[in-house]
Amino acid sequence: MADTFNYRIDHHGSLVRPAGLTGPGGDPAALDDAVKEAVALQRTVRSTVVTDGGFGHEDFRGGVLGAVSGLRRTGDTGPDGLVRWVAEALPEADGPLVADRAARLAELTVIAPKVSLPSPAYLAATTFEPALAGSGGPASARELGEALARIVRAEIELLVARGVRLIQLDNPLLLGHVAAGPGVPGALSFEDTLALEALAARLDERPEGVRIGVCPGTRAPDAVDRSRAERLYAAVPADRWILPYDQGTTAELDLLRALPEDRDVCLGVVDATTREPEDIDTVLARIDAAAELKDIEDMALSPSRGFADVAARPLMSAEDQRRKLVLVETLARYCWGNEF
Repeated sequence: MADTFNYRIDHHGSLVRPAGLTGPGGDPAALDDAVKEAVALQRTVRSTVVTDGGFGHEDFRGGVLGAVSGLRRTGDTGPDGLVRWVAEALPEADGPLVADRAARLAELTVIAPKVSLPSPAYLAATTFEPALAGSGGPASARELGEALARIVRAEIELLVARGVRLIQLDNPLLLGHVAAGPGVPGALSFEDTLALEALAARLDERPEGVRIGVCPGTRAPDAVDRSRAERLYAAVPADRWILPYDQGTTAELDLLRALPEDRDVCLGVVDATTREPEDIDTVLARIDAAAELKDIEDMALSPSRGFADVAARPLMSAEDQRRKLVLVETLARYCWGNEF
């Protein structure tokens, strides 16, 4: 796509928080100062998009969970290590979720602002509680997901109107659905998952330069069911797919091989879970292999995942994070020179 270069150096959105800034409810002035510093960091490392680092949220779900009614934080921990929320009623949004903060982010820099949101299918699959279905809770995970999809889609439309040009929907369960011999990740079938993600990602009008991306997970499965991967890409009208590409596995290549020609791909080539920077020649060899399957002009590069999807559990220090982001920029210049 013609303007892929505008978002060539990407990252998932969450950054290591400053000390003391590990969740909601803090000093608003301190939060604003931290976001300004995060924007300055992203400009320094030559990112072509900027985010607010996910600051102010407990984890990557916070943009939705903390801003709608009907969902309750339980305090229990789920199998994914995240604090569990349950849907006690169909959710409703009373105003913008993250659009106001995104608009302020856009005022800080001319670089394209990016916002990441949890996808409706992910939230429905992880917050639906069958035991509550007869006592005011949603009757099914699909019904819950449809309500969430309407909320997320309305927020995407508002974000675009506020000047956000790159929006990423995160569903860490999606790659489980396209694994060879998959189980049933969460409370939704594959068909229901596809329908909900499509409902949220589809925009009737898309201004020039706007991209809707989907991150289906941060680790490829051991083996990929090619037909299911093709169904995923065909059903969800995302412009960009943010795919894991940091381990050099056959499954990573298979995920890319199934991607339609008219979709952009952002390759997560730098492992955000390890402190030491990768060997440049090794990563470039992987990118060369990807370029045999996909036009390199329709690619972007990023770390493999967020650096602090859970605010209180950063994956590395702020300095190690900076080194990883610099490596992404260096790799991009090897691939495209200064043409972004």
